[in-house]
Formats: sequence, C-alpha cells, structure tokens
Amino acid sequence: MQYESIIQRDVLMRGIRAFFYDRDYIEVETPIRIETPCMELHIDAEPSGDQYLRTSPEIYHKQLLAAGHERIFELGKCFRHGERGPLHHPEYTMLEWYRSHADYMDMLDETKALIDSVSDAFRGEWSVFSVAEAFQKYAGWNPVEDFDEDRFDLDLVEKVEPAFRRIRGPVVLKDYPADAAALSRRKPDDPLVAERWELYLNGIELANAYSELTDPVEQRRRFTDCAQQRKERGKEVYPIDDAFIESLASMPPSGGVALGVDRLLMILSGESSLDRLLPFR
Repeated sequence: MQYESIIQRDVLMRGIRAFFYDRDYIEVETPIRIETPCMELHIDAEPSGDQYLRTSPEIYHKQLLAAGHERIFELGKCFRHGERGPLHHPEYTMLEWYRSHADYMDMLDETKALIDSVSDAFRGEWSVFSVAEAFQKYAGWNPVEDFDEDRFDLDLVEKVEPAFRRIRGPVVLKDYPADAAALSRRKPDDPLVAERWELYLNGIELANAYSELTDPVEQRRRFTDCAQQRKERGKEVYPIDDAFIESLASMPPSGGVALGVDRLLMILSGESSLDRLLPFR
C-alpha cells in the first residue's frame, strides 16, 4: 500500500474542493448505478445487475443545469468496462464541472486556474493547437475537411500525441471535427467544427471539455447515429435517456469539463503508472 500517495491524494482533493468553493460552485452527488449510460462510440459501461455503473455523471449534471443550478462540480467514482493499463483503470476518480452561460474557452481559462491552484509545476505558457493545425503539421492531413474516424483515431495516437510529448508545458488540442464530439455544440461560423478541447500534461490526456449541445432534436439524432455505429461494431446498444434529452430544451448555454483525478495525481507525483497510486486494485 502506497502511504505517500494516500496523503498526496488527500492534499489534491482538498485543493480541488477549495478551488470550486472559492468560485461559488456547489458540490453535487449524482447516481452511480444507472439504467441508461451515456451513448458514446468508444466507451463501454460496466454492467451492474440489470443496470450499469456510470461512465460519467454528465447526463445528470446537465439536468441540474436545466433545473436552474449555475455552477456545479462533482468528485466521484466512474467506471469503464475493459479498460486497464498504465493510464487506464476500470474504476477511477473523475472531476466533472459545469457552468451556465459559459463556453469551452471560458472553461479552458478556469482549467488553467485550477491546475495553477493545485500545483506550480505547469505555470507559464500553454500551447494551443486546433485539430486542423495539429494534424496538418504532424499527420499531413486535415480531418475537419475530410473526416475519417479510423484514420483520425490512429493518427491521433501514433502521430499527434507523441509530438505533444516533445512540447514543453501543457498542450491543448481544440476545435474538433463535429463528427468527433457527439455532445458538443458546433461553432456558429463553421458547422464542420465542434467547440471541444482536450488538455495534455506531459503528453498525457487529462481533461476533455465542450461548449455543451442544448438542442434536444440534434442530440437525439446523434445518439441514434451512435447507437447504429455501436450495433455495426458488435457493441451493446444502450437505451436513450429521454429525461436527459427533454431537459436540454431548458438548459442554458453552458460549458463543461471532465478531468481524470488519478491521472493528475500520477503526473504531479512523477509516476508513470496509475497502479502505483491506487492502494487497492
């Protein structure tokens, strides 16, 4: 059992909570065992009897925004089926927060402030690339203009992310192809681009953020398309959460971020694997 890592985790969790309390966020708790996991192509939910363990609290957080809560955060366990490795664990701690009347770039500013508040290791300039810029530079093509999902995923892992590891300091990849951001709003001036970014620290993907989609008709269509793609790949198809879809009509323009706390702790402690930080595996 890693005694030091338990102390480091406590310090980090206290720091995260203090950051959000100081910014007038409220801490919420949402269900962990659920009937309808969020429909995403590459994320599989862990079965729990006749229900599932959540992969994210997102669908509940958005319903809270629709009900009038303006700044919310949650620190809690999430689960993904079949994910295990140095950077993946089937049970992990997620920080997720949402803010009404904000967009993805507002959330990037807040994420910078959060990282600075819990560590001074990443203070200074953050490198920001659009997907079009990064892929043209490191992979030789523009997935925004001509999206190919399999090629995009492969080049991201084999060409773009390794290049990010050679860049000093945090790296942000923003403005994803619309087809690679199922829960994100499209840019008003460019419907091929979604208002989404991902943050890399030391070349490790740490956080994912959106300007949240609030159109219930469009969201249902995207979930339906995703369900068909999951079926074609032989994956389980989850039901669509009608309560979530209906709530979007009342949800204000909002930004949201999901951040892996275990990975952040791993990076800040200088470890190369999550296993050294988890006392019970």
